[in-house]
Amino acid sequence: MRFRPAFLLAGLLLCALSHAQPAEIGHSHLGTAFDSGLRSKPWKFQGLGVAPFPITTKSADTQSWYDQGNELLHSFWFEEAERSFRWCLKSEPENPMVYFGLARCGLNWFSSGAGPDPSLQRYRDFLKEAVKRKDKASERERLYIEAWDAAWSLSGDPAKKEIIRRLQSLCVRYPEDVEAKCQLAFFNIGQGSALANEFLIQQILAKNPMHPGAHHARIHNWDDVDAPQAVASCELYGKAAPGVGHALHMPGHIYAGIGMWHEAAIAMDSATRVELRHMNERFALPFENWNYPHNRDYLCYIQEQLGRRDASLQGSRDIFDSPKDPAAPYQYPSMVPFSRALLKFEEWDRILDEKTWPVNLSAEEMSFKGVAKVIALAEKGKVEEAREALKALSATTETAIQEAVSKAPDQAVQIRKSFEDNGPSIFKVAQAKMMLAEGKRLEAIRLLLDLADKERIAREEGRYANDPPSDPWPAIRLVGDVYLAGGDYGSAIDAYQRTLDIVKNDAWALAGLAKAHSARGDKEKATRYAERVLAVWSGADPNLKLMSEIRSLNLTTSARAETLKPERTYVPTSLDNIGPSNWQPFPAPELEGLDANGRRATLSSFRGKNVLLVFYLSDQCVHCVDQLAAINKRNSEFGDLNTVVLAVSAATPKANKESLKLGAFSAKLISDVGHVNARKFASYDDFEDMELHSTILIDDKGRVRWKRTGGEPFADVDYLLKEIKRWKR
Repeated sequence: MRFRPAFLLAGLLLCALSHAQPAEIGHSHLGTAFDSGLRSKPWKFQGLGVAPFPITTKSADTQSWYDQGNELLHSFWFEEAERSFRWCLKSEPENPMVYFGLARCGLNWFSSGAGPDPSLQRYRDFLKEAVKRKDKASERERLYIEAWDAAWSLSGDPAKKEIIRRLQSLCVRYPEDVEAKCQLAFFNIGQGSALANEFLIQQILAKNPMHPGAHHARIHNWDDVDAPQAVASCELYGKAAPGVGHALHMPGHIYAGIGMWHEAAIAMDSATRVELRHMNERFALPFENWNYPHNRDYLCYIQEQLGRRDASLQGSRDIFDSPKDPAAPYQYPSMVPFSRALLKFEEWDRILDEKTWPVNLSAEEMSFKGVAKVIALAEKGKVEEAREALKALSATTETAIQEAVSKAPDQAVQIRKSFEDNGPSIFKVAQAKMMLAEGKRLEAIRLLLDLADKERIAREEGRYANDPPSDPWPAIRLVGDVYLAGGDYGSAIDAYQRTLDIVKNDAWALAGLAKAHSARGDKEKATRYAERVLAVWSGADPNLKLMSEIRSLNLTTSARAETLKPERTYVPTSLDNIGPSNWQPFPAPELEGLDANGRRATLSSFRGKNVLLVFYLSDQCVHCVDQLAAINKRNSEFGDLNTVVLAVSAATPKANKESLKLGAFSAKLISDVGHVNARKFASYDDFEDMELHSTILIDDKGRVRWKRTGGEPFADVDYLLKEIKRWKR
């Protein structure tokens, strides 16, 4: 038996009248807040860590799912946490703490102070339901609900202060409540003394030494403050929650910040593989998992720092080539890691070769390509071409700004300011490189020093994007390169040392110091820095320019690291048992149903052809029929792309054969009685026992390339055709 809140009876009546109200088919009966999110049944995860959150409940099963949701929240796995909390509603639809858990999936440390952000509305709706039912909660539970209700009615600093004040009171009243302390530890980050917050975290760990949230909070607490203080939690967080990519990812932040690049790579590569393994097992694509592109971008950056050029470029291309959500207002800036690596490794000829770059770039992506081309032309001494490229770049940038504004016109001022604050850095580097090509050395140095000073101020004020950095280099390192090339070795040494203050164990700065000291005749110091380069780049690609320059110094060297603690060596193949590090389309589940004549129909029987797989609700669903009609109009175009259309529903073969609405369509109708296939393809809402709309693209090898599932069918047929062409290219 399914349990539903009494106030939803009207929704159930609408469900009963679904044939009379076809527009409602596929939408949640519980309200618009439930139309989004993962709508299939959760499963018991392994390796989340132990972080129970006791609530007033009627069953141990509900408590178990609630604990899982809480453990997922501690590692910022919000979408999966919501799925676990939703499942609790199946048995206890009136439990206020379940709605509170759902609210926390969006109303959390990330969004504190966000005010009336429309993207948070569904979580506010969840919170309202918790508030309505708070009289059913214990005093402790009411304090949680009231804390969130009070804080998220405010904006900015008052909101942050309110949640901290409320959580402090809760901790005093219930000193044994570990979860209250852990929440307070997160909200305290950046709001006061990191040391005071550390003492709070230590109280949590005294009771639960492997609490995933406490170790997570400690890493954030000390990141960009005093990173070595978090190393102990870096060593334990992944062990506490080995099944969570983010638990493996976060130590990589700290290790990268303190120059332990091998440990950073092990952490970030492991995180990426865990995320991809989960995605492949659970039918998820990169744009459905916010962690994946961030993990992969950070791994690309760390691989750059280790001299693994080819792996970094391959990973960055995989980010770009992975499927996207056309409706998303924000797309991960996937061109950033690709252009960053090309510039950092001075791949001038590859940058100027059009075959190197992806096609059909947006204006924003074109701006990254344009900057790289200006710099490459200047480095090759093609000054006039560089000038023309710089003019074109300025026009492209303005187009990118206009594109961004068109997607969010209410944020026009912020968008332009963001471009002005963050965009010009690499532009000014391009200008400086052109000045050098023109022989204007002093002007170039002044420009780079000014840029370096602005970067320094931005870092001090916490405004510098460093997660990971989009810039290929700190500007001060480029100053060192100019001084070194001009024979001003003392100034070069100073600039490179300042670089190492920013990027610990940066191989380019270490190599610059080795070259500068060698040029001054100080072989001892030159050797020391060369040995550090060899330690960082112990697994670097062969024949890199930097390594050739170190060898040409003719120093007697062996790899010798200078790190806070001894490191393991990053060997990517040793992590292959975890999962892949680069995204590849995953095999589609086998689909097996009956065609309109009652004959067995399978997905594998279409191997060798691309498949557009459409799960529709019935021929009584107006939107479903409209979608299939729109696809049918373009049938010849799909055929030209070697693509067959399969339309799957719960209708019987007899009903499909006799359907007047669908009979005119060329799509092959497949009967999925019992929704067996819909469940396989995550096209079924297990919470409310209802079918969902799904549109899925499968390539000729039987691999999922793109999909969309929800309350509405996907209507953009142009996008489907473009997507097939994109991967076939």
